[in-house]
Amino acid sequence: MSRIPNARPLTLLGCSLMLACCPLLPQTSAPPNQEQLKFVVILTRHGVRSPTGESSHYDRYSALPWPQWNVPPGYLTPHGYQLMKLFGAYDRAWLAQEGLFDAAGCADAASVTILADSDERTRATGKALAEGMFPGCAVEVHARPEGMHDPLFHGMPAGAEQPDPALETAAIRGRIGGDPGNLTLAYHAQLDELENVLSGCGHAPPGSRKPASLFDIPATLEAGTARHPVEMRGPLMTASTLSENLLLEYTDGMAEVGWGCVDGATLRFLMQLHGADEGLKDRSPATARLHAANLLRQILMAMGQEATGRQRGGTPGKPWERLLILSGHDTNVANVAGALGLHWILDGRRDATPPGGALVFELWRDDAGAYSVRVDYMAQTLEQMRTAQVLTLARPPERVPIFVPACGRADLSCSWQGFATAVQHVLGP
Repeated sequence: MSRIPNARPLTLLGCSLMLACCPLLPQTSAPPNQEQLKFVVILTRHGVRSPTGESSHYDRYSALPWPQWNVPPGYLTPHGYQLMKLFGAYDRAWLAQEGLFDAAGCADAASVTILADSDERTRATGKALAEGMFPGCAVEVHARPEGMHDPLFHGMPAGAEQPDPALETAAIRGRIGGDPGNLTLAYHAQLDELENVLSGCGHAPPGSRKPASLFDIPATLEAGTARHPVEMRGPLMTASTLSENLLLEYTDGMAEVGWGCVDGATLRFLMQLHGADEGLKDRSPATARLHAANLLRQILMAMGQEATGRQRGGTPGKPWERLLILSGHDTNVANVAGALGLHWILDGRRDATPPGGALVFELWRDDAGAYSVRVDYMAQTLEQMRTAQVLTLARPPERVPIFVPACGRADLSCSWQGFATAVQHVLGP
């Protein structure tokens, strides 16, 4: 029960006098202002893929060979495709519950636009989401041919200044105490546990090769070129890739993960290595603002069509569409989050961007016609992915609300104008 500060209790006599002298008045308080979901943008990472490098590239750091995969390097796996279908089916149920779509049928398929990066894994992710969301319906996934550069997912804004390698390097150096070796000290426990896994955790047969030590990798941080502004190497960077490969084994449902050394708890501990690496390289504002600009502009224009009622040049859909899906990479999610200052904790991990994880931008309208924006992060848990758990409204993926620092209000929403201003601030003139 709510309490009024410093209120004094009424005596029985006082209450009687009030009732006698003052007739009861009809209830005049206005009903709560109802909101309706009007438009959604989902910026998703692709589903579970195979490692992007050949297994032989990683073997020098392990006592035993890394497993072989049944798809080419960097491709979406069959298990990963199924997981994204499950996610698409859940999205349909959730959006139907909110009144944005019908629960079944193809009538709403024309209200969806899917844009994917040109990689096989991102195009296949878009197709799987569409298949799960609108089974048997025609939903086109818009993407450039495989291997063709797409500036929406990998590019600077048109007319923007080129990246400043010295500035981006300084932005990272200033977060690590000036010395890249500090990262090795800060994550020594996780690196030590990863080395234990790579050595076979005591189960490697006699005669197994002695793996190279992660701790022997020199830690360096140097300014690079405009194409690769920061050259960052060391134990953490190599461990980031190796721990990510263990994540892919686990979420793809392999029987033995990390040669039988890795369970869910161990994996969550090791994935702190990948999170630290991603947080430095992709979330540092000097880098994130540049690399997120095209996506943020696309998100803002797509939502603005509904909020303003005007179609603007460069938007992929029509004003009456209700859902835009952007199928990209973990770097895209981290860039957008870094540019807007977004953080979350989900499935026991901070700011993680697992396969299929997505930033969800929702545009709501109240009875008075005012628009507001809410931002969530949504992802399947590691166990949901490993077992390919069917997602329903009763057993959903995990989802957490996010506070947007530049415009957030007490209820975690932003006014539409506040959100638009926050994004414009990131985009600059």
